[in-house]
Amino acid sequence: MTEFRRRVAAVSGAGAMIAALGGIVVAIALAPWFSLTANALSDLGVADRTAVATAFNGGLLLGGAVAIAYAWALWAAARTLGARVVAVEFAAAATLMAGVGAFPSGTSLHFPVALGFYLALTLVLATDGAVRRTTTAGRLALAAAGVHLWQWWLWVAGVRLGPGLAIPELVGALLLAAWVLAGSPVAPLARVARDLTRPPE
Repeated sequence: MTEFRRRVAAVSGAGAMIAALGGIVVAIALAPWFSLTANALSDLGVADRTAVATAFNGGLLLGGAVAIAYAWALWAAARTLGARVVAVEFAAAATLMAGVGAFPSGTSLHFPVALGFYLALTLVLATDGAVRRTTTAGRLALAAAGVHLWQWWLWVAGVRLGPGLAIPELVGALLLAAWVLAGSPVAPLARVARDLTRPPE
């Protein structure tokens, strides 16, 4: 991968995750009524206080838009059909993440885009894991996909702290963020780790 593509991956990956997760954190901080065990994250997007809804929806919109550049970096670095499929799946996940911000809870498109986002992020992790299954990063991606599905299964089965969706939603978002920053083929933190551990020439 060229130096330019590395920089695109680093900036867009970090920027997308900071925008999306940062917006969620800010929205939660501004909403004392919000409970991780009783609410869904999307409740923040329809909060009466404008600042809360703006932080949540705006963070997802910005994060999704910036993440498209990360999808391009994945595509540009791809050397196999499977790797290109991962790039396309990630682009879909980014678009759907922005869609959650564009179509707040209660609108007709909210449920399909929210469900689509979590399905897409699972596909990203599972496909990348299958493509790179002979590597540690690939096996970790497969494990992350399994954890994501397993924790949703527990929630559906009633093994949960409360009726809210926020905890499994956050777990999914954090698993994707970890993959973007440290696990993907163009992950900026993985690149830094390789550079630090490379033997001197």
